[in-house]
Amino acid sequence: MGRPRTALLDPERITTTALELLREQGEFSLPQVAARLGVRTGSIYHHVDNRAAVVELIRARVCAAIDADTLGSGPWDEAVTAWARSYRAAFAAHPYAVALLMTTPVRAPVVLEQYERAVRLLLGVGFAKAEVMTVITALENLVLGSALDLAAPETMWELPDDTTTPLLAEALAVAGEGAGPGARRADAAFDLALEAFVRHCRDRLHTAE
Repeated sequence: MGRPRTALLDPERITTTALELLREQGEFSLPQVAARLGVRTGSIYHHVDNRAAVVELIRARVCAAIDADTLGSGPWDEAVTAWARSYRAAFAAHPYAVALLMTTPVRAPVVLEQYERAVRLLLGVGFAKAEVMTVITALENLVLGSALDLAAPETMWELPDDTTTPLLAEALAVAGEGAGPGARRADAAFDLALEAFVRHCRDRLHTAE
């Protein structure tokens, strides 16, 4: 038989297939990727060294949607806010990848470069070197939690008709009149948390001065 006109395997196809498996079952293995692509597992290793390498390909794919250029323009607080919103949108498109990527070491060079830019920005405006990674990690906790919230059900609290939690019922009713359910609720919560986070960091920076 002649060779197929289109290669069955390359890093892009492997990454796409691993993401599909993550979306469907919350996990993936190289044998599963190979089976989905209709090749032997050993063939995968001609393109990636191991499963960890595929994880980093996934990380690079997801993070490619983050606009890191925001970290190099405007006042630092506006830059961090814009980066956080872009970061959240990138992971909101792949919420099933959050647990995988946040529990494995970051090795992808393109992603490490984003962190480098964030560190450079914060150091440049006066944050202490000892607290820069704490600031970035805290921001990531906020961003990734909100990305998962965007994937939550429209209704997160279901109260029975004879509810014994009337204050909760009233609070939910008022919230529905304002932020609304689903994405609007998540957006309102994210806006509040991000604003408070940036204000707190701004205050810490001024105190240090």
